[in-house]
Amino acid sequence: MPSLDARGVASLLREYAQRTALRGGNPYRAKAYSRAADSLAALAVPLDVLIAEDRLTEIPGVGDAIADIITKLHKTGSHPSLEKLRKEIPEGVLEMLAVPGLRPEKALRLYKDLGIASLAELEAAAKDDRIKKAKGLGAALQTKILQNLAIAKSGKGRLHLHRAAALLAHAQDSIRKARPELKRVTIAGDFRRGCELVGDLAIVAEAPEAVKAPNPSPADGLQIRLSDRKHFGATLLFATGSAAHIEQLQALAAEKGMRLNADGLHKGRALVAGEEAEIYRALSLPFIDPELREGRGEIELALKGKLPKLVTDQDLRGILHCHTDASDGTETLETMAKATRQRGFEYFGVADHSKSAYYAGGLSVEEIAQQYREADRLNKRFGKDFRILKGIESDILADGSLDYDDEVLERFDFVVASIHGRFKLDRKAQTQRLLRAISDPHTTIIGHMTGRQLQRRPGYEIDVERVLRACAKHDVVVEINAHPWRLDLDWRWHRAALEFGCMLSINPDAHSIPELDHMHWGVEMARKGGVPADRVLNAMKLPEITRYLRQKRRSLARAA
Repeated sequence: MPSLDARGVASLLREYAQRTALRGGNPYRAKAYSRAADSLAALAVPLDVLIAEDRLTEIPGVGDAIADIITKLHKTGSHPSLEKLRKEIPEGVLEMLAVPGLRPEKALRLYKDLGIASLAELEAAAKDDRIKKAKGLGAALQTKILQNLAIAKSGKGRLHLHRAAALLAHAQDSIRKARPELKRVTIAGDFRRGCELVGDLAIVAEAPEAVKAPNPSPADGLQIRLSDRKHFGATLLFATGSAAHIEQLQALAAEKGMRLNADGLHKGRALVAGEEAEIYRALSLPFIDPELREGRGEIELALKGKLPKLVTDQDLRGILHCHTDASDGTETLETMAKATRQRGFEYFGVADHSKSAYYAGGLSVEEIAQQYREADRLNKRFGKDFRILKGIESDILADGSLDYDDEVLERFDFVVASIHGRFKLDRKAQTQRLLRAISDPHTTIIGHMTGRQLQRRPGYEIDVERVLRACAKHDVVVEINAHPWRLDLDWRWHRAALEFGCMLSINPDAHSIPELDHMHWGVEMARKGGVPADRVLNAMKLPEITRYLRQKRRSLARAA
């Protein structure tokens, strides 16, 4: 049998991970196999070369034990442990693990008790009410399956933005080391467009004309496209996409008597432009940032000279909505504030959980006072160039009220109002719940507005447009939660939020020091949604935001 390539081994390793999870073994081992499989799918160096040179452990997520498994799979196309697991459970059961919230032990029960052995059979059983009648399974599981089947189908084969970033960075580095003759090794595809879920791992590199491009890479693996210097920009443009954006550019080119192909913009036989910026310029367009290239009106805006100047990482001056060990974070207030300051920011907005969030160590009134005293002590030490802003993430209760009395809420510099429970309220009730919270004069920011978790659960049902209009009316800031599992509010609503007059805030929802760096993913989402820096709350400098928050509190006092 011929040896398997990286893609083939990745497929088997992913199967090994899934079957290990179903078997009820160590869950961390199954996750490790899955992460290693993702890394293999993005491999830029041939797998047989890495094996021959004993370099498998250079692959992210691959240690000695997994390296041995990979070698065995590569050489034989199988592994004794995998073959043993295959005898226990049909292949179709593995599909069911793609449904968020369906744990391996439940998938196994569905197979053994109800004979469900595929995703299609699972959907049919849920629609026929067979699951809720089964002992130990029930109506709640059936409802969750029906809700999350769409996520399972849409997210198949796609990686979270932050995970794709790590794999593509490794691939980039590997290519540069293995092929020093290649220049401008540039990441393209969904990732360059800032998509929250990445389906195509693509890299474009400039090669000497004598270097022949390799055969096209498999669609579900890393795609490496080579181009000469003359046509590099056009190749990058097409490799970035989206298809809709490219089609609209081609239509515009045709109107101008030109032809846009993957090798450049042509008029007759002459090459008019081969670099990205040149192509846009030749079409009488300003350069369109990759994040905007979705065919959602960006070309029309460009033609009218109304493209936004997108926010950047460098525009952000402070970090809001962060947690400490006072609730469910891992670090002290002092440690988190210092880490924020070390990253060049001017302020740190602490927003631990409120008292109803007992599961997250929500703060009592006494604990709030204690945190205030600590913040005051630290602020004296930091001086005028850095400040801790005193906030809270107040639970929005079922009736829409906030999770403290007015006299407590009035003490905070800012209040992030968020929903953390009662997700199953109907659309009308959930919308009204949010509207009441927004109308509360103490609310500064609405946190993770829809409650979604990517590839884990859908957001609760709300009338997003109505909620955004209310935020604009009551001067309540809309959060772009930068945690890579959330990225909420969805970027597809950002333009509407801007049009209604909303201010936005890019917040990491950080529970540890490394999570402070999630800010970057929030910036990516803001850019994709067309958000400029002057509409981002924490792009304000320290004097500006303190003045903004002070004025809001004064308005509150006058209203009282």
